[in-house]
Amino acid sequence: MLKEKLDSLVSKQHRLARRLILRDGFGKVDTVAGVDQAFHESKIISALVVCSGKTLEPVEKIHSLSKLTFPYIPTFLSFREAPAILDAWKKLNNKPDVTLVDGQGIAHPRGIGLASHVGVLLDVPTIGVAKSWLFGEFKKTSGVNKPGKLKLGNKQIGWVLRTKAGCNPIFISPGNKVSIKSSLYIVKKCILEHKLPEPTRLAHLHANAIKESLKAKK
Repeated sequence: MLKEKLDSLVSKQHRLARRLILRDGFGKVDTVAGVDQAFHESKIISALVVCSGKTLEPVEKIHSLSKLTFPYIPTFLSFREAPAILDAWKKLNNKPDVTLVDGQGIAHPRGIGLASHVGVLLDVPTIGVAKSWLFGEFKKTSGVNKPGKLKLGNKQIGWVLRTKAGCNPIFISPGNKVSIKSSLYIVKKCILEHKLPEPTRLAHLHANAIKESLKAKK
């Protein structure tokens, strides 16, 4: 039964992947959002923080709280987390020009990680910024701010970037309506003094703050 279900979801991923646009679908980047999730008991918290593209100061913070309806299964993360992101998105007053998602973009076995999945469903520019490797090949480097190519054979599917000395690299890949080149450029512009780009870092903090408030209510 599970195999049949997963086969159906694989087919859906392939259909969504065919709708991907891997060229820039945005103009001036006045705002950049970050998306991250946290979990509390049987609930998923999806936090969205919209930042100024110039200063990276937050201009809007929102979240959604939903019941988890799908288990954690590697390469099927979108079916667990995307519905909560879509719920949070509906609450935004300031729709961002580009959204950074804590997850993979096209650097996924079926070319449709969480950032790509959400980007296609919302028809907006997204970039995947993952804290860990999932797919593709790359050469290890210890250099800071010296991006390496994440590849599938001869095809580039993203970037590997060590943003701070002593930290593991982040894995950047286009989600939707963003080119390979622009995915790196935008993420680098969003790095301040921390490992993660500021929008996703703030989204992470916001999601965990909501989680702590839920714990305190028990």
